[in-house]
Amino acid sequence: MTLIRVEKLSKQYKRQVRSEGLGGAIKDLFNRKHVTKTAVDQISFSIDKGEVVGYIGPNGAGKSTTIKMLSGILVPTSGIVEVGGIVPYKNRKQYTRNIGVVFGQRTQLWWDIPVSESFRMMKYMYKISDQQFNQNMQMFTDILDIQSFMHTAVRQLSLGQRMRADLCAALLHNPDILYLDEPTIGLDVVVKEKIREFIKEVNKERQTTVILTTHDMSDIEKLCSRVIVIDQGTIMYDGSLNQLKQVYGTGETMTVETGDELDFLPELAAMGIERYEQDGHTLNLHYDKTIINSTAILKFLMGRITITDFVVQPVEIEQIIRKMYLGPAAAAASREIG
Repeated sequence: MTLIRVEKLSKQYKRQVRSEGLGGAIKDLFNRKHVTKTAVDQISFSIDKGEVVGYIGPNGAGKSTTIKMLSGILVPTSGIVEVGGIVPYKNRKQYTRNIGVVFGQRTQLWWDIPVSESFRMMKYMYKISDQQFNQNMQMFTDILDIQSFMHTAVRQLSLGQRMRADLCAALLHNPDILYLDEPTIGLDVVVKEKIREFIKEVNKERQTTVILTTHDMSDIEKLCSRVIVIDQGTIMYDGSLNQLKQVYGTGETMTVETGDELDFLPELAAMGIERYEQDGHTLNLHYDKTIINSTAILKFLMGRITITDFVVQPVEIEQIIRKMYLGPAAAAASREIG
């Protein structure tokens, strides 16, 4: 069932161009000049209930602008956005009862009061029943381990503690949709893992739809089955994570250990090896498996050296995304040997 529908959605900003000097400032008083920047350019997609979607792209790509339009904070310049049949920016009061939002660098909690009091204020704001509130608090405490700082003022929390508290606050009212904008930024590995487990559990138990923007590709690999890649305001890719790897992730890395001398390295280029690095008797080979496979490489190497160990690793999602941003010409240039 389609929950989110976006069609030819755009957002443009008009910015004043200021002239230099006193004369220029006086001139601007009577003749102001503006430039228009397109942050999001006619994007279209739909998201079904219960999906966990990674919405990724470089800084300035349009990710946060899209999330703000989906959450009703920004009004689109043109296009259609509907979430559960509601237009977010037109019916904000009704809409906010169905969504939860977490922005990594901002908090929705009250700065000077304990976390527990923030939760109780939200209980009354959203008219959450005692039963629902107690059930949620039990679940949040078990998974996110928030009991230790429940009675601490928000301003005294560490970043990791605050992020866990913000996640709880965003989900207290059992929203249908959870928007997460960089939810693990700046966090240590342990806290990141707790947050990921929490998101997976909420999605599994409640079929909560999750849209996640992040620069941490581990978040994408561990949480999302589908990714939408945006760059310069337009969608570059929309599909399954596995399909993305098949289309753009044809690279592999083979690490070979040997006790022999490596005196044949220039021959690797002729085989189709894109790049190699040598560190003593360890050889790292980077290649496109659609051009040459690991079996052919091993056969070539075994005819020249004794292999004591080898490991073949697929390309990481972070490298795949980087390859997409580079474009064909830059990607080809990055494959030069040596």
